Amino acid sequence: MNRALKHWREAATVILAAGLRHAPSADSLERVTHTAHKPAFDYHVLLLKRSRNSGFMPNAYVFPGGLVDSSDFSSEWQEVFKSFTKAPNFGIGVAKQPPGTRPPIFATDRAKLGSPIPGDVAFRICAVRETFEESGVLLAVPKHEESGIRVRTDDARDSDPQPALTTLSGLWDRDVLSKWRSLVIGDSANFIKMCRELQCLPNIWALHEWGNWLTPIGMQDKQRRYDTAFYFCCLRDTPHTLHDEREIVHFKWSSPYDMLHSYKSKELWIAPPQFYELGRMRRFAALTDLHSFAWQRSLDGCEHWLPVLLLAPDCVASILPGDALYPEKVDPSGSSGGGVMKTEKSLEELQRDSTNLHRIIGQDPYSLTVQMNITPKYNHLSPLCAADVDNSFKEHSKL
Repeated sequence: MNRALKHWREAATVILAAGLRHAPSADSLERVTHTAHKPAFDYHVLLLKRSRNSGFMPNAYVFPGGLVDSSDFSSEWQEVFKSFTKAPNFGIGVAKQPPGTRPPIFATDRAKLGSPIPGDVAFRICAVRETFEESGVLLAVPKHEESGIRVRTDDARDSDPQPALTTLSGLWDRDVLSKWRSLVIGDSANFIKMCRELQCLPNIWALHEWGNWLTPIGMQDKQRRYDTAFYFCCLRDTPHTLHDEREIVHFKWSSPYDMLHSYKSKELWIAPPQFYELGRMRRFAALTDLHSFAWQRSLDGCEHWLPVLLLAPDCVASILPGDALYPEKVDPSGSSGGGVMKTEKSLEELQRDSTNLHRIIGQDPYSLTVQMNITPKYNHLSPLCAADVDNSFKEHSKL
């Protein structure tokens, strides 16, 4: 972990999508996806509700994840992953993105910080550990099955067959996992001990690099800020899930459409990154298509997104890189006021006067929309535009 960071704390999260036991047929997916009515998805996404006592985004529904711990970078992981230490990034592969454009969370040389564990590996370990702590879902591979793990090398070709949807091992009794879960929640270092005793490896190969979101510089001097690596994982079946009753008080498996429907109905609240990423997922009704996309672009890289807040008379906007209003330089400390901008223009004027749009607009906590007319970098996708989401929601509400 990078103790030299002054303004952000490093974290990792995983977007979990899981197949349904009684999924819609391919014909029904094709038939309804392109209508204005409620689309059919053959998978659900996991969101976890944070406690009202949480110091960061209380009561919000978020993807599983949390702060990186020094144990995630421990040299003891070399023994756990000893069959993979000679492969690039332990078999995850190396991003094709030019090093100078890589987000610092991924580009930082962790060896210079005293860890032999590559950052691309350690942040995945963190995401797996935090998912286990918060939801009870253990993304792990039994040691005796490691020979079947698909390793990506520097000469891997884009035409190589993609791995199958991830399946979770039923090798361990729920009581055993419950005991270890309590121990890991109490001390993150126990995750290494658990993997040794249960003879398993964190399934870092099932987590595909997806993005990098930073907490925007707000209007509060002592606001908590996080630099978070986002990963994507597609499971064949929806797993047994149990919230931890500490940081997390409820869990919800639902389709991207239904999550956004619940948000618009004010049944739950999600933060801008969750809203944006659910909008991306809405483009995929079939889990296999989503899995294929996430895997194929996982080594292309991603952008470093630090939203800059813009206060207007009738809205608050999160301005993202690529937008005409995004500053050339942003002061990470926020002391110069560079993290918050103000304007007297209305929402309509802001949209009319900008050539390049990449922003999340909110007129109240439950009215987020995305305005975007630029092409995403690194073969990524834009979320469905606000008009598509809102019109679909309104049409479904009439049914």
